[in-house]
Amino acid sequence: MRKRRVVILGAGGRDFHDFNVVFRDDPDTEVVAFTASQIPGIDHRIYPPSLAGSRYPEGIPIVPEDDLARIVRAHEVSEVVLAYSDLSHEEVMHKASRALALGADFRLLSPAVTSLRSRKPVIAVCAVRTGAGKSQTSRHVASLLQEAGLSVALVRHPMPYGDLEAMRCQRFATVADIDSAHPTIEEREEYEETVRRGIVVYAGVDYSEVLSRAEGEADVVLWDGGNNDVSFFTTDVHITVADALRPGHELRYHPGELNVLLADVVIVNKVNSADPADVRTVEKNVRQLNPTAAVMHAASPVLLDPGPDLDGARVLVVEDGPTLTHGGMAFGAGTVAARAAGAKLVDPRPFAVGSIRGVYERFASVGPVLPAMGYSETQVHDLEETIAAVDCDAVVCGTPFDLARLVHVSRPIRRARYEFRDVGEPTLAQLLGPAIDQWTHAAHEGPG
Repeated sequence: MRKRRVVILGAGGRDFHDFNVVFRDDPDTEVVAFTASQIPGIDHRIYPPSLAGSRYPEGIPIVPEDDLARIVRAHEVSEVVLAYSDLSHEEVMHKASRALALGADFRLLSPAVTSLRSRKPVIAVCAVRTGAGKSQTSRHVASLLQEAGLSVALVRHPMPYGDLEAMRCQRFATVADIDSAHPTIEEREEYEETVRRGIVVYAGVDYSEVLSRAEGEADVVLWDGGNNDVSFFTTDVHITVADALRPGHELRYHPGELNVLLADVVIVNKVNSADPADVRTVEKNVRQLNPTAAVMHAASPVLLDPGPDLDGARVLVVEDGPTLTHGGMAFGAGTVAARAAGAKLVDPRPFAVGSIRGVYERFASVGPVLPAMGYSETQVHDLEETIAAVDCDAVVCGTPFDLARLVHVSRPIRRARYEFRDVGEPTLAQLLGPAIDQWTHAAHEGPG
């Protein structure tokens, strides 16, 4: 019987994990290609033999998703597997229709099949959409665990955009560790603030090895589900962050809806800035989807670091890139902080150069702010040139990393960032308290 030939649709993250867990050692399946989307410059690579295993001595090609029809026909592919996130349900079904029209089955893998089981407790912080407030929630959960005397390893959803072999398993305990990995801006956004708070971060490509190392040094493993993906690990507590500024998205996005269905706790976030009617809509949808989940409210107040007075100043706002692009938001923390300080926003779009100009062309929803895009040295250079071209008095950086460490900026910079704050009861500490007490007791008892 001929092997079942498979193409995995991905974006440099879950696609590799699903392959490693489900397909790598399956003798009845041949994965002929990964496709790449969402992130620029991650195609035209090879998933290396050292990761692909003995059944793939030449590795597996990674090609643009636009090549799907050619790959399916050339290799007589019988199954297309979707393995990336932050897609509307409509987009998912467009991809399904395309695969079916080519004569291939279309498949989504269940978390029950792809999740690895840890010998340590696992808390997952996932979201309905990119930019919902997951990162500050993860940091808050880590602080609650640390205050209880538990050691924590935060495992971040993969961002393997560089040398896949070198990124097989990464551990970051200091900013110097991050620098030595030559990360993209997106990686810096996700790692730097967490590490500065004394939380060890793991990431990589082979999450069996990542999990083994993380649980070897921590009492609790904390999954941080970037790009609103589902946890790669079987969870003891599943937290899902919903965004009150985007009511209805909890019903319309994959795997955001799945995260609500899996949740033990759903946090309706940004209630401090959302319309109360939208907060009620999100809560109603969540309770209908998952009546057994505990539902709480949270705010995302913006903290602005000290610096020059911005009242009346002409300000360029630099925002988190993924939140504006595939997250679909028009603004972020920097915009909120700049407006609250009385600043006048300068529109950077007329000054954009190179790949940054291309970002604006591709993502028309982006407002008069500058996405902090930097997936390559060229793009970082384009970002620096765009900043230099904007006539402004100051820069407000709404990204969680230190912009001045990466690009030269001649004007003063003030950093803005979201923080987590409970609103009313139950609080997150109250909801997690019983589990934390149990884990603390077990950690103090020891293996005996």
